[in-house]
Amino acid sequence: MSDAINSFDLSEEHRLLQDTIRRFSREVVAPRAQEIDAAAQYPQDMFDELQRLQLFALPFPEIYGGSDSILASCVAVEELGRICYNTAYLLIVQWVPFGAILAGGNQQQKDKFLPGLASGELRSAIAVTEASGGSDVAGITTRAEAVDGGYVLNGAKIFSTNSAIADFVIVAAKTDPSKRHGGISVFIVEKNSEGFTVGPSENKIGSRGVPSSPLYFDDCFVPEELMLGAEGKGFQLIMEAFNKSRPIIGARGVGLAQGALDLARDYVAQRQAFGQAVGDFQGVRWMLADMAMQTEAARLLVYKAAAAVDDGLSGKALAPVAAMAKCYATDTAMKVATDAFQLFGSAGVSTGNRIEQYFRDAKVLQIIEGTNQIQRNIIGKHLMER
Repeated sequence: MSDAINSFDLSEEHRLLQDTIRRFSREVVAPRAQEIDAAAQYPQDMFDELQRLQLFALPFPEIYGGSDSILASCVAVEELGRICYNTAYLLIVQWVPFGAILAGGNQQQKDKFLPGLASGELRSAIAVTEASGGSDVAGITTRAEAVDGGYVLNGAKIFSTNSAIADFVIVAAKTDPSKRHGGISVFIVEKNSEGFTVGPSENKIGSRGVPSSPLYFDDCFVPEELMLGAEGKGFQLIMEAFNKSRPIIGARGVGLAQGALDLARDYVAQRQAFGQAVGDFQGVRWMLADMAMQTEAARLLVYKAAAAVDDGLSGKALAPVAAMAKCYATDTAMKVATDAFQLFGSAGVSTGNRIEQYFRDAKVLQIIEGTNQIQRNIIGKHLMER
């Protein structure tokens, strides 16, 4: 796979972005991070700040005000995720639907939705997961039946993150239930569509600031001009959108791991035991060294995958690269957060100490946007087909 990847060094522009987001995260985001998690309330103030910084179009072409760089987006998400999982998530829940419309939408759809997503005037969500079809996307049962002028949707989705806030939701449904992958189509369902209901938000262990909700479709009519892409081609569209966003999910893992390492290092440097700083014990330093190595390895893998997207890698060639980045980085986040929690000892158990939030958020990362078991399936399939 390495022969398809070019350089992923950070440019001067990337480093300027990194410095800007790092300073913003520490000065503006950090004072709010713990409260956002504790209250489990949508952080509108953080959304407004990201809008002010014009970050919602960052991965996308300059015509929308972006940098056209997934690598730049990973840098930004890593710095935000180092301080606040939820604030970083505000960007990603905009970016995945944006990417899907950019890839599969016609010009009318792009003109209608993308400028608003880029500016923050519109918000979106994506709805694929069902109670009986999570990792098995091809097994979804939500039905879209063709009628005069459009389609009627019936069924339900679960864990649609940001849908309670969204102006529209991108929904995967079966237009041909006799098929699996080839029977899926994708629709843009606007907020006030008759027959469309957003259920109460889940009480989640982590990722608590951005709500995840069930969705219900009861004879919900969607005009034909709001089908995204061609009928029966929805699976490919969804998978490509996920593949191109997976390095960014990996960047959240890198940021979380780095943030947990920062907290643990600072804690053991000031904590005293047996007449010396806990950080002076060799065993503790070895733990910190392992955490630092794992985080740096994850960072390089994520940057490599992001650079591959920027270089134009897509489809089956991109899938294993993106899967490795997402899987390794989020597993690393869980490992580093767990070790950081251990270094805090009993102090980490208290909700007044931020390390327990990193621990909870890390577990969510191993599950969302395709579980890490699914990522391993993608990688293994690629290896066996070579």
